[in-house]
Amino acid sequence: MTMTHTLTPTAELAADTDDVARLLTPDGRRISDPELDRWVADIDTATLQSLYRDMMLVRRIDIEGVALQRQGQLGLWAPCQGQEGVQVGTARAFRADDFVFPSYREIGVNYVRGAKPADFVIAWRGEEHSTYNPYDINTATPQIIIGAQALHAVGYAMGIQRDGTDQASAAYFGDGASSQGDVNEAMVFASSFRSPVVFVCTNNQWAISEPVTVQAKFPIAGRAPGFGIPSMRVDGNDVLACLAAMRWALDIARTGKGPAFIEAVTYRMGPHTTSDDPTRYRDKEEVELWKGRDPIARVEALLRTEDAFTDEFAAQVAADADELGAQVRAAALGATSREPIGVLDHVYAEPHSGLEEQRAWFGAYLDGFSSGEEAGR
Repeated sequence: MTMTHTLTPTAELAADTDDVARLLTPDGRRISDPELDRWVADIDTATLQSLYRDMMLVRRIDIEGVALQRQGQLGLWAPCQGQEGVQVGTARAFRADDFVFPSYREIGVNYVRGAKPADFVIAWRGEEHSTYNPYDINTATPQIIIGAQALHAVGYAMGIQRDGTDQASAAYFGDGASSQGDVNEAMVFASSFRSPVVFVCTNNQWAISEPVTVQAKFPIAGRAPGFGIPSMRVDGNDVLACLAAMRWALDIARTGKGPAFIEAVTYRMGPHTTSDDPTRYRDKEEVELWKGRDPIARVEALLRTEDAFTDEFAAQVAADADELGAQVRAAALGATSREPIGVLDHVYAEPHSGLEEQRAWFGAYLDGFSSGEEAGR
């Protein structure tokens, strides 16, 4: 079943939020949805608090990452501010033995899956062995090639079928990646083989500097049924709706019904990466509009109506965020980089003359910088 409203060919609808399924309004009111309610019937106040805490800690990791890049400690950073709801909500639905294939922006997914503080920053420094072992947290290393992880997720899901288990895999990608051949080819394979995989399209409105209305005139969730895949379009800034949607999708995958597709409509509040200047292509009014739909603020509002956002709770979350932020920063500042010439180590099992020539050339190149520094003193 495709849980979207009637699709009409207007550019605006691809970026609209009026037709999304949600359980929390932007001002934090809990509302009912006939398709989503049953999937979160077990969510109590303590779980809401834990969802809030997770999103706050993910935002703190993101803040530290941006600051570290601006201070020259990281080569690049891909911010996720504004997308904490879809990342935390969907990731909390997985079992430990499911396998997840994220893009480079799924900081919240990696956090929920168990990534350690260093895992978020060392890769962006380009250090050796700079990310987690995928099998420690059943999560592939972040994919930088747009959409390639969708194929990997389907291949893993086909392996699950051959193992005869009820695991599932999932691929995360953005609205821009939905135009990539890899994503569409992955959906063909997933549908044809009824593979237990969930596709999560994070529609954050902007593919680098191109709006989603250039990528799609219809809601992206409407594409999946063309491949024979049921889809759901949800409010990506509603952590409860995202949790419910992923539980719905995983149930389809686990019960032999094949793949499922989620389009989570959200917004990238920051730049595409820290090398980007979004003020060159986005209106300030648009950004201000989406600030009012913040995924963390709406959970806080809900908790306050339930008298569950106490001073003690807020202080504890703030302290936990400070501690995690300090750990992330310490991991970056304490990293020890290998000498640049080491990039040629372990390239081949046995050394050969071509490699030695390259080492000699690169060594001379590096020595040139040393000579310049000495001449300047």
